[in-house]
Amino acid sequence: MKKKLVVLTGAGISAESGIKTFRDADGLWEGHNVMDVASPEGWQRNTALVLDFYNQRRRQLLQVKPNLGHTTLAELENDFHVHIITQNVDNLHEQAGSINVLHLHGELLKVRSTKNEDYILDWQYDLILGDADDEGNQLRPHIVWFGEMVPALEEAISIIEQADYVAVIGTSLQVYPAASLMHYANPKTKVFYIDPRPASINNLQNPLEVIPMNATEGVPLLRAKLLKR
Repeated sequence: MKKKLVVLTGAGISAESGIKTFRDADGLWEGHNVMDVASPEGWQRNTALVLDFYNQRRRQLLQVKPNLGHTTLAELENDFHVHIITQNVDNLHEQAGSINVLHLHGELLKVRSTKNEDYILDWQYDLILGDADDEGNQLRPHIVWFGEMVPALEEAISIIEQADYVAVIGTSLQVYPAASLMHYANPKTKVFYIDPRPASINNLQNPLEVIPMNATEGVPLLRAKLLKR
């Protein structure tokens, strides 16, 4: 019977494909204050700016490909039940072939109605003012902005509670609510942490193995370690 591997990924795994990490050291995101482009207030204040920002991110995503970190995680499905819980809004895990991917913070290649959260469309093009749902309501990026609920959190908790192994890749797990997920893993579950500059994972009781590498180096090593067990 296959063991269950739950993988928590963040911006670090996608950075190696050419997607910039969420925020630069100065707190700006692509030159913008994060709250101007990733909050309901920013959307209300300057909808055109927010649309342009995500249109640029979407165009960038369509130009990049999964890296060895992504593809190796997909290969692990041959030997494990792999569930990926990602903070990333790109689709690089899916492009690499991973089947079970849960996006905590939404998806860049989807849009939704501003009035009906269940009205969600696939979207690879520029989103402009006037693009609307069937009732004429403006469409918005299908992204969880600061101050909004994280609809996938309960499902993520349920997944990590059942993990035989957990791998944390390219994220410091310092930002809530994602940071709270480790509290729901069985305290005996082995945790692998892959990051070239690993931070301390707050209040972690689990057995921990740190792999101080980037994803393209560390995930193949993780695969080798898991297959030996």
